[in-house]
Amino acid sequence: MLRGKERAEPRSGRQGGRSSSRLALLGPAFVAAIAYVDPGNVAANLTAGASYGYLLVWVLVVANASAVLVQYLSAKLGIVTGRSLPEVLGQRMRRIPRLVFWAQAEIVAAATDVAEVIGGAVALHLLFGLPLVAGGLLTGAVSTIVLAVQNRRGARTFEAVVTAMLAVLTIGFCAGLAFSDPSPSALIAGLVPRFQGSESVVLAASMLGATVMPHAVYLHSALARDRYGATPAGPERHRILVATRWDVCLALFVAGGVNICMLVLAAANLSGVPGTDTIDGAQHAIAVQVGPAVGVLFSIGLLASGLASTSIGTMAGDEIMRGLLRLAVPLQLRRAVMLVPAIALLAAGLDPTFLLVASQVVLSFGIAFAVVPLVVLTSRRTVMGADTNAAGVRVLAGVLTAVIVALNAALVIGTLDGAL
Repeated sequence: MLRGKERAEPRSGRQGGRSSSRLALLGPAFVAAIAYVDPGNVAANLTAGASYGYLLVWVLVVANASAVLVQYLSAKLGIVTGRSLPEVLGQRMRRIPRLVFWAQAEIVAAATDVAEVIGGAVALHLLFGLPLVAGGLLTGAVSTIVLAVQNRRGARTFEAVVTAMLAVLTIGFCAGLAFSDPSPSALIAGLVPRFQGSESVVLAASMLGATVMPHAVYLHSALARDRYGATPAGPERHRILVATRWDVCLALFVAGGVNICMLVLAAANLSGVPGTDTIDGAQHAIAVQVGPAVGVLFSIGLLASGLASTSIGTMAGDEIMRGLLRLAVPLQLRRAVMLVPAIALLAAGLDPTFLLVASQVVLSFGIAFAVVPLVVLTSRRTVMGADTNAAGVRVLAGVLTAVIVALNAALVIGTLDGAL
């Protein structure tokens, strides 16, 4: 995250006071939103559409609506307290629980990093025929450059770079719908919550893990902290919180739309088509069914997704360590270390699509550890003052948390039953 003088610069963005527009306050949520359209999402959404058609559209709608609430609460915590979620937890936990919490959060961050690097490697293989290991190394190198932009050019430039990548992947993943013929009635039917066997439950849990991302929850509070600092109570804080709601809603509207587009694209074109159980097979089928240009755009979208989201995963891991262990590791060093597991898995010849879906399953285990403390902390007046969660928000967040825990329990049962 930003340090020293660089952290102070985003805070000075408030000095424009009332004269600065709400548009100028947008940005942090678009960085966090990259986590919601990463390569793990691609694998989970394509698998859902190809295997079950429109059946699990409702999962994406519910998950994205939940993500809006969760990400806003995360940003609000950073704005009101001037601290990230890991920092607040690190100050309140005793040593052993803090170390245990850090360990699970780091595992989540590592699973995220593995997914992003693998996604970038697959995209480079599809576009240029590059071997997966070489593609993974190149993805890691480019993400290091993106992180250098954050360190040297500041938050605003980094936000602009990531938002540009979000625009590229949005076009890449959604272009195919212009040449597809999805079924409106089946799409509407897919909004009705239901499952079709234990495998669909496990897939729904992985889709939830790919949509409500634990590392994005940790990171968003830090992004808001770095942009605004601890904003004093009053009209200025209210203005920033209103702008933050717009920021979150707009960013996740884009991310949610992209996810639904991917599932609908697969449901309309890949259902029943052999060989679509892998990303490269799905890309080939898309090129055949919809057109070669769409296949290329899809690969470009996957590449932009991998390059942007792996930088976000590295930043999240950095904030987790700083907040919970009070240790600082250079971002470039962390990037190099976290690259090792992904390269090792690619070198072992494991199926990339399986690795991507499995990474989302790991993420789903970490959701409750991020969401429960966030809801509790933002509901405490001693932490949030006058901006504590309203009663309705507390109830809604409680229901959301219960659903997350239930889906994770279903995931464990499904895994033990051999659904994976």
